[in-house]
This record gives sequence, structure tokens and C-alpha cells, in this order.
Amino acid sequence: MIPSAGAVTVLVSGNVHDHVVKRIGDEFRLIHIDRPDPSLLSPQDIARVRGLSAFGGIDANFIDVFPNLEIIANFGVGYDSVDAAHAAAKGVMVTNTPDVLTEEVADLTVGLLLATLREVPKAEAWLRQGKWVEEGGYRLSPLSLRGRHIGIFGLGRIGLAVARRLESFGVSIAYHNRRPVEGVPYAYFATLKGLAEAVDTLVSIAPGGAATEKAINADILKALGPRGVLINTGRGSTVDEDALAAALSGGAIAAAGLDVFADEPNVPQALLDAPNTVLLPHIASASALTRTAMADLCVDNLVSWFAERKPLTPVPETAHVKAK
Repeated sequence: MIPSAGAVTVLVSGNVHDHVVKRIGDEFRLIHIDRPDPSLLSPQDIARVRGLSAFGGIDANFIDVFPNLEIIANFGVGYDSVDAAHAAAKGVMVTNTPDVLTEEVADLTVGLLLATLREVPKAEAWLRQGKWVEEGGYRLSPLSLRGRHIGIFGLGRIGLAVARRLESFGVSIAYHNRRPVEGVPYAYFATLKGLAEAVDTLVSIAPGGAATEKAINADILKALGPRGVLINTGRGSTVDEDALAAALSGGAIAAAGLDVFADEPNVPQALLDAPNTVLLPHIASASALTRTAMADLCVDNLVSWFAERKPLTPVPETAHVKAK
């Protein structure tokens, strides 16, 4: 426990992992509200809050409510729904939970790719519905991983982990980032369209935000071609979902496997109706082991900040912020 922990008030906003809430309650004076709404707090509590933990959803207006806020500990590696630039301008640290979920998300990404190509959910449904007995074996899958050319949109920690797994399948790998990554053997494309034109499988692990909003649009999908497959375990906001639904129904691409959506938990009906999709409810990091590790890192950032006056995993926008 940090020194004088009871004197430090940490606000938890929204539905955050139970382990986060328990540990914050053990380490600090905890206030827990259902949503980021200042009307749920008394003026006295607003003045006391020095730390905030949430699973995103922290905008500039909410940050400005707290005159003594020092740190926002985000639960998750993605923090596009936290206004980190505004926090930095206010001298507020923002942390996230990288690394601890990298391998889990990479595993799921490759699994989703295989499930999409080989129609694993539909084949299992065929068996469970008794059709194997009644009608014979499931059809030959039209798609395969054999001979595929994989393009990765976002070669960060997770993207690299995915690429290294895919190497063992003997496929070619290329990528698009804002800039080349040093020391990797994969072909670099300076534009996303250039990458899409060169590959037939696009794996998106790109972060959210204005720079990537609907980056995967009708032009990118058309560039993938009729054998094209889209896999997204990054952020739903990176995909123009209307364009994707049209590409799937019109044959511009062959299939899509999605773990993330633009307006979760709401999934467009057109994607639900599409027979050539595999859709998951944002489960890439959702193992008990990994989510607990994420929870621990989230709280460890708070503990380190208030005990040592430094964070463990600051986001780039606030890396320069110093404790007051």
C-alpha cells in the first residue's frame, strides 16, 4: 500500500474490470460511478479526486471538472476515447496497458483469420444441426490460407506479434504504418491503398482516432479484390462499415472477420446478415489471465504515480508530464 493511501481519492468511471475496482479500493479512497457524469459526484468529492481510472470515454469536459486531477489510468491499450492531448495540456498524466495483452490479441487475430478463411463457425453449426449425418460433409471451403499475401495495417507491438506467427504459415507479409519499422523483413508500403493493391488479405490492428477514421473504405476494399479478406482486431472506427457491407454483398471482397465495431455493442444488421462474415464480441484480449494482468498494470500505474511520482506506461502524448 502506498504511503497515506487513504488520503488519495481515485475515481473509477463506468464498467471497469472488477479486479481494478477491488485493488483501487484496497490502495486508495475509492469513488465509483456508473458513467462519466459529474452530476453523480458531490462538489467535495470532485475536489478530492486526484486519480481517475476508466475503460475509455474520458473527454476534455470531464477532465476539466476535476481541479486536482493528476493521472488517468486507462484500462486497455487503446485510448482513443480518452482526450490525451487535452490531458497533456492540463498537465495530467495518461497511462494505458500495453504489452500484457499483445500475445493474447495476436493469438486471437490469427485464429479469426483461420476461422474466416475456412468457415469454421459455419462448419461447426453444420455438425451441431445434424446436417453431417443428414446431408453429408460440409462443403469444401472456397478460401484457404495457402498462397495468401498478408498485409498488416498497424505494425506495432501486436502487429509484429501477428506477423511473426504468420511467418510460420509460409505466407508473404507486408505492412503499412505512418513510417517504416526498423529491423523487420517485411515489405513496407507508404500508403494503405498501395498495401491493399499488393495483398489479398488485410489485417487491421491500427489504433483509432481521427487519423484512421474509416481509413478502410470502398477504395481500399476494392483494391483487395474479389479474393480479398479483411480481418479487424484493432478499432472498429478504422472501417467504413457501410462500405464493407456493400463490398461483401457485391463480391468486391470475399469475406471479413471482425472483433471490433464502430458503435459497440451495436453491430450493423447488414454485417450480421452477411453469410461471409465471422463476427466476435470484442474478445481479442478477453481471457481471465490477460484481463487480470491488464487490471494489475492499470492500478500499478496509479500506485507508482502516487508512491514514486512516475508512471509505468505513459501514453506518448503525456510522456513529458511531471508530477506536481
